[in-house]
Amino acid sequence: MVSVLFPLLFGFPPPAEAQVVVPVWATKAPGDEGLTLPPEKAETKPDKPPSITRISNVSTPTLHLFKPDPARDTGASVIICPGGGHHILAWDLEGTEVAAWLNTLGVTGIVLKYRVPARDKNLPYQAAVRDAQRAVSLVRSKATEWKLDPKRIGILGFSAGGEVAALTALFNQRIYESSDEVDTISHRPDFGLLIYPAYLTEKGDGKLRDYVKVQKDTPPLFLAHAHDDGVTPLSSALLYVDLKRAGRSAELHIVSKGGHGYGLRPSASNEASEWPARAAAWLKHTGLLKK
Repeated sequence: MVSVLFPLLFGFPPPAEAQVVVPVWATKAPGDEGLTLPPEKAETKPDKPPSITRISNVSTPTLHLFKPDPARDTGASVIICPGGGHHILAWDLEGTEVAAWLNTLGVTGIVLKYRVPARDKNLPYQAAVRDAQRAVSLVRSKATEWKLDPKRIGILGFSAGGEVAALTALFNQRIYESSDEVDTISHRPDFGLLIYPAYLTEKGDGKLRDYVKVQKDTPPLFLAHAHDDGVTPLSSALLYVDLKRAGRSAELHIVSKGGHGYGLRPSASNEASEWPARAAAWLKHTGLLKK
């Protein structure tokens, strides 16, 4: 427990740079043909605590690989989807800092810089989920080169990134046309962690959206949320109920206070800030951290 909380309590720094950065797509990302955005921008405002680096106008999705100490490396890996409301990416808060934490567990953290802002206002998740599905296939194709277990590739997301991670775990079919050999490799993660996921329920009626459907082969999921989160915890609670009904493996944690958007940093309550320790225990008990 102490080793898991160490980076939170003592400001464990994230890796300065990713060891590997690769483009997600070999050519223009599907759906972006003919689209031109302003230049990508990373902005940090230290005068407005908490300091968060926000990335906007992402047209070229990339994967950023952070490997753990070889002596601790379990071979497991997790693709990380930062949140940001499909407008920006909270790059350090819900990305690189999370990779650093995963490294302490012997897990390779792979931060996905997916496309923002949303391309389709009616399907705001679409471009991001396409990027995430492709990312899973790409990581699996690189498993030997990157010394990863191709059967222990997970996905983790926060808020809007939690929606991306959830749909990537749930969707049986790709939501884009296959274009090369990478797309012949499975796009489904082997497990998922959804931290205060957003947008999984319909506005007003508190029901899961029609396309949020648990499948007979949905991978094990870990869900964490706060009861007082303005982004409704029904997203996590109702998804857990459906996972239970379908006989799929899942673990749910809902605490009374915590708010939203804290990543691994201290939240509105110490209880909410304990999700990394609980997630680490879940990873261990499910056998995902075995070398």
